[in-house]
Amino acid sequence: MYTSLNAIFLLFRKHRKAQQPQQQPQQQQQQTTSNKRPSNSAPPPTQLNKIKYSGGPQIVKKERRHSSSRFNLSKNRELQKLPALKDAPPHEREELFIQKLRQCCVLFDFISDPLSDLKFKEVKRAGLNEMVEYITHNRDVVTEAIYPEAVIMFSVNLFRTLPPSSNPTGAEFDPEEDEPTLEAAWPHLQLVYEFFLRFLESPDFQPNIAKKYIDQKFVLSLLDLFDSEDPRERDFLKTILHRIYGKFLGLRAYVRRQINNIFYRIYGKFLGLRAYVRRQINNIFYRFIYETEHHNGIAELLEILGSIINGFALPLKEEHKMFLIRVLLPLHKVKSLSVYHPQLAYCVVQFLEKDSSLTEPVIVGLLKFWPKTHSPKEVMFLNELEEILDVIEPSEFVKVMEPLFRQLAKCVSSPHFQVGPSSGSG
Repeated sequence: MYTSLNAIFLLFRKHRKAQQPQQQPQQQQQQTTSNKRPSNSAPPPTQLNKIKYSGGPQIVKKERRHSSSRFNLSKNRELQKLPALKDAPPHEREELFIQKLRQCCVLFDFISDPLSDLKFKEVKRAGLNEMVEYITHNRDVVTEAIYPEAVIMFSVNLFRTLPPSSNPTGAEFDPEEDEPTLEAAWPHLQLVYEFFLRFLESPDFQPNIAKKYIDQKFVLSLLDLFDSEDPRERDFLKTILHRIYGKFLGLRAYVRRQINNIFYRIYGKFLGLRAYVRRQINNIFYRFIYETEHHNGIAELLEILGSIINGFALPLKEEHKMFLIRVLLPLHKVKSLSVYHPQLAYCVVQFLEKDSSLTEPVIVGLLKFWPKTHSPKEVMFLNELEEILDVIEPSEFVKVMEPLFRQLAKCVSSPHFQVGPSSGSG
């Protein structure tokens, strides 16, 4: 806490100094610019990425729990191994590819009887793995006939009823201590996600064909899966949604020409998919803030939004500013803030780097939601405040200086052991 307060006061002196006349304004401008964080910096990684790139082993504090979503198991699960794609004559490969995609629509039981159908589960796993390699290392294999089959295979395997939350209160879940509930069917689901990601990233992929099958309903079902407790699944979802968001830049004019007067009815036809994705993420946030206070994928969704905000054109649209005020700032009041705070703070700072005039409503909003009795949460607010003060303009800082330092004075005199004694020890 002391470190945070000390850094904030140093930034305060920097802003005060900036208000005074300078002999060398050009030098001052260069110094101010050099202190700012690069605007193209990446969003903070979510928990899975921290584990993935930390270089050290994950510390398992509690036994991992395995659960399974509610799949509609296939009645006929006796799969026959098909010939390898690489061994088939070129003119037969498309049909064989389609057969393998359809074969992988067969669903198996991984939870109530995990030892059942082992032979046929292996046939499906091997088929999925083969298709991942095939679509990655070969050109001209994503033909028009493959699009509906690939989307159907993905939908059948992934769009499902998630298991009930093992920790419905949300705030009681500690990502540093508790192990998430892992999806028992992951040996197949992982390869389905991997295949679909390679499908989207293929040089042969054509958005004008894909838009017939990846529609509004598809995106909504994809967003529903962000509530999965399995961080591996949320990590794939984050990447796939990001790819979908960025793949259809040229379709806006196309759809406007085709549908014209019914623009607002076709959000999901990839003209309005960007707006639609934002609207649906907003709806998830609204339910999280004002109704359930529980959702497993908030950090991942904020990480996606951090990249989206980074690409916003200037001047910012009014709807984007309203998103900051009505969605991002109220997320600070949720009791499980610690799970997603780094990603949330990144989004807020991105907005301020885009438009410094948002400084006053952001600071006022933070002060409105400032924790009264929760000192660890207060530390998070102070850390975020430090990041904000590092990027705002001195002229904007003056507008919020008085209420801000009234709050900091309360922090200095706080009786809480993380706030008062620590800040007073310096």
